[in-house]
Amino acid sequence: MNWEQLLNKARLGGRDAKDETGRTAFLRDHDKIIFSGAFRRLARKTQVHPLATNDHVHNRLTHSLEVSCVGRTLGIRAGERLARLGHLPDTVNATDLGDIVQSACLAHDIGNPPFGHTGERAIRAWFQERGQRYLEFLSPEQQSDLIDFEGNAQGFRILTKSEYHQYDDGMRLTYATLATFLKYPWLSSRAGESGAKPGKYSAFLSEAAAFDEVCRATGLRELAPGRHCRHPLAYLMEAADDFCYAIIDLEDGLEMDLLHWDEVYALLLPALPDSAEVRRLVQSEMRDGRKAALLRGKIIERFIEAGVEAFVANHEALLAGRMEGDLLHHCEPAVHDVVENAKQLARGKVFEHPRKIELEIGAFEVMGALLDGLVEAALSHARGTVRNYRHERIIDLIGRHSFPDKLDRLDDRERIYQCIMRALDFLSGMTDNYATYLAKQFSGMAETRY
Repeated sequence: MNWEQLLNKARLGGRDAKDETGRTAFLRDHDKIIFSGAFRRLARKTQVHPLATNDHVHNRLTHSLEVSCVGRTLGIRAGERLARLGHLPDTVNATDLGDIVQSACLAHDIGNPPFGHTGERAIRAWFQERGQRYLEFLSPEQQSDLIDFEGNAQGFRILTKSEYHQYDDGMRLTYATLATFLKYPWLSSRAGESGAKPGKYSAFLSEAAAFDEVCRATGLRELAPGRHCRHPLAYLMEAADDFCYAIIDLEDGLEMDLLHWDEVYALLLPALPDSAEVRRLVQSEMRDGRKAALLRGKIIERFIEAGVEAFVANHEALLAGRMEGDLLHHCEPAVHDVVENAKQLARGKVFEHPRKIELEIGAFEVMGALLDGLVEAALSHARGTVRNYRHERIIDLIGRHSFPDKLDRLDDRERIYQCIMRALDFLSGMTDNYATYLAKQFSGMAETRY
């Protein structure tokens, strides 16, 4: 692969890029995402703790903004190093790489349904159990999109189809940004094949054409039929997410009194500089959460340095599409171990807290109640047999004109699939709060909303 093609600034659909004074095509991607409704709704979507009442605890919006800041710095510094080594075309600036990674980082969680990964599991479980009867109408490839529902693929659908220009290339982002977003560049039917991470993929069958277009336009190497290697900048996006998770989950754990400062400090110590400033801060009387916040910048700086070194050291393998593992596993041992140990501590003490477990159980019930109504109504709409008034009103709620045009020209299987996918668009776009409210409405138990 080559950087000139990998950084293709043309837009989905073969549209020409527009550079404005002070705003490149890649910065326009950033702005399109920031101003989108799908991005704005991340403010009320779960990061780790569903429906958290503590304003200091992260949600998907604050997490995405923080990841984008780290991703931007990773991209710029990696770009500067590559430029000095003569690896970048003369027409490319280091800031271009930073802008692309920043935009992909902003969008990396944009497809998450209500309640985050718990919401994903709830959708999969519903189609494997109560919703299994709907699968008989679909092809095996279409079925896999539902029984292995993935927020990454829903995000690609939002970027390329459902947001802004619906069914007409969506946000119309640049090929470079879309390719960087593809963390798992294959469809659901390819997930689990040799070399593909089981259960992980970045595009539904409904977006196969857009997926293929992006891969061709950026020259992503095809490793096997239907399975491509990652865009090199996707590794920086993933690293930024990993680095932020390592710190954010610990900070939230301290904020909610689920973790103790001593264990957090002992975990972070190998990546902290041995300086009088750090020792003074650690020994101070300030509250634990503030200590963690003040150390954050020093930890993330160390992470970024290690990430850039690993990226440049593996540049040849990245362009050849044969990089093994993620970028974190190529970072220096101290950084790799701190991030992995932070994840393990969070999994053991933060993710398993009884309050979180209680809310996750409730989330399954909320998602199940919504899917019962939405998918049944979508099926009736696809068949043109909506005589049930309740189904009619659900279709009106989803938006009668938000379904694809000319459904009657599709065969039965494709029509049903497209309508179910539209119902999942509606569900995935909900915030945690609205999903909880609407599930109560569907059951007739909610208070009137004004």
